[in-house]
Amino acid sequence: MSISTSVLSDLLQTLPHVRPQLYFKASLTALSHAMEDQVLAATLDHPLVIASFQRERFYRQEAHRYQRLADRSNQIYVLAAPETDFSNSSGYYEKIAFEQEDGLSQEWHLVVVAQNYATCLVCRESSGSVSKNNQMPELNIGLDMETARRFEGIWTSDRLVCLKAAELLLERIVVYRPELASKIEHARQRFGIGVDNANRGVTQDLLSSYSKVEEIPLDFCDIDTDPFVQRLVTYLQASQYKLHKAYRSIAAQARKERLINSITTAIRRSLNPHEVLQVAVEELGQHLEASRCLIYRAQASDAIAKIEHEFLSPGVLSVVGQTWHLQNNPLFQAIAQQGEGISVVNTVGDDRINSDSELSLIAKKFAIRSMLMEPVLFQGRLLGIVELHYCSLPPHQWQPGELDLVKAIATQVGSALIQAEAYANLEDLNQQLEALDRTRSNLIAITGHELRTPLSTIQVCLESLASEPDMPLELQQVMLSTALTDSERMRKLVQDFLTLSNLESGRVQWHPESLTIEECVELAISRFRTRSATEKQPKIKSKIAQNLPLIRADGDWLVEVLAKIVDNACKFTPPQGEITIKANRNKEQMLEVTVADTGRGIEPNRLEVVFDRFYQEEGALRRTTGGTGLGLAICRQIVNGWGGEIWASSRGKDKGSEFHFTIPIVEGSQEHKRSKVKSQ
Repeated sequence: MSISTSVLSDLLQTLPHVRPQLYFKASLTALSHAMEDQVLAATLDHPLVIASFQRERFYRQEAHRYQRLADRSNQIYVLAAPETDFSNSSGYYEKIAFEQEDGLSQEWHLVVVAQNYATCLVCRESSGSVSKNNQMPELNIGLDMETARRFEGIWTSDRLVCLKAAELLLERIVVYRPELASKIEHARQRFGIGVDNANRGVTQDLLSSYSKVEEIPLDFCDIDTDPFVQRLVTYLQASQYKLHKAYRSIAAQARKERLINSITTAIRRSLNPHEVLQVAVEELGQHLEASRCLIYRAQASDAIAKIEHEFLSPGVLSVVGQTWHLQNNPLFQAIAQQGEGISVVNTVGDDRINSDSELSLIAKKFAIRSMLMEPVLFQGRLLGIVELHYCSLPPHQWQPGELDLVKAIATQVGSALIQAEAYANLEDLNQQLEALDRTRSNLIAITGHELRTPLSTIQVCLESLASEPDMPLELQQVMLSTALTDSERMRKLVQDFLTLSNLESGRVQWHPESLTIEECVELAISRFRTRSATEKQPKIKSKIAQNLPLIRADGDWLVEVLAKIVDNACKFTPPQGEITIKANRNKEQMLEVTVADTGRGIEPNRLEVVFDRFYQEEGALRRTTGGTGLGLAICRQIVNGWGGEIWASSRGKDKGSEFHFTIPIVEGSQEHKRSKVKSQ
């Protein structure tokens, strides 16, 4: 028999005063281990312990701990969805195997109830935490994906809540193992589980009744909190290591961006494509200490390319003036087809080079031992090739950081070439330079503020926890909460940086599908409210027109666009204001979505620049709202990706603003067809 209901939902419905919070798996692991350690360290008289794991593989990691817990009590129950050999059985403790369709497969529970102690952890995995095949979505940061899974739920020592959670789980256990009914009834009677509390005024009255039954004073609790504190300190130390790792990664990224900025600055001085390529080839060759660096113009259909721009180390033979044949070159053809760079550690033993007589001759004539070819692309169009040669032995071992740097420089070169060809007059060029200067200055200011501030806060919290072992538990919780909040703030900043980089470089894989705009709007509003549950926000209304056709877009990215625009509107709209989401078909046969607010509005000369990277309406150093200025830039890249447009309109300052974007409509889609799709 399967049960599809959620224990968390039932608990919240029964106890409406309880409010869930958002946890990461790493936090829940630390909390559950600490709860188990308390049972092992305390002198509890045969407590009731119920643990529910989503899958058997998660249970296997903890099986040895529950064998130790079984020495403390005969009322230990472990539930999991079987994968190999997990099944209903009685041994050290009671094992309960539930079906994959059971709501428990999406939840995580740990309940401990004793006469003088109670605590529980009841969580449900957030819908955006896993994909349809139970795999983690691709993350843009180098942290452990498993520990970044998100859960919504409750962690409390409120005895009333703990008893209700125990009651719901015991009912579920009886369904799967009815033979345990008498044993479970004994636990119910002993701890007062399932007692009708409708006429009891407050939780304290209930606790008093338990103390009278067992003649135990309410303030008696022989529990050693040291294991709990030690577990959280260990977790904080691990988190600090991850923060240091992220900081080192950001520092490396900053060094790379300084090089890119230096090349960009040099490139800006000229609209001549030949000067642009020569500056880039010199800067890149010197930075990577290459024997030879080449950048030459080449399109996918070209048969030859003439080498005109070169960097040389002393004593290396020049190839300027040489003609590279591209039509039969296996490396160039692979790049033209796949749009990805190719690195060769040792040209002597590489089959691709040895299979082409002309390419092999070039490698020998110019003493090329190791080489890298990276395409210069702009919006998927091949503009040229960046080549790096190393002529000395041993062969050069290419490092991931070097490959990423060359890719970033190639991206900059591609943009510079397009700019040099596209901008025909000085006025347009000045506007572009001003935008680049603003981006650079805002990047420095925002990065300094948004990274240094949370890092300083986290450091103070961790140092306080490490140096003050006698700190009150309440203050420890405040320190821990502050450190975790600022850690999440840093993670979002880094993720926004990398998301925009992936979008701009074309590394995002789109998965378009037929969707209804109503579902996407509801999901976006829900996601935003979950992220901002603790803050007072303006009222959000959805006024979607009737009889709208299906749209074709990537659902995850569409929800992200809606959530970011709503988040942006909330930043500049007072709590008593209002945000409205509307949608209708426009004259171009596209679906136009509008997010309107009653906030501070936008001046006419800023309606376009609000979509620039790192743009801040108040300036980077004096803004009153948070954020990096990347949200609308990310939205523009996503909307352009599915072939739509995005723009802003406003009647002026303090008169509200509207953000509009368009989405392709599924051809032939009508309202009755959409209804049919929804009912399937």
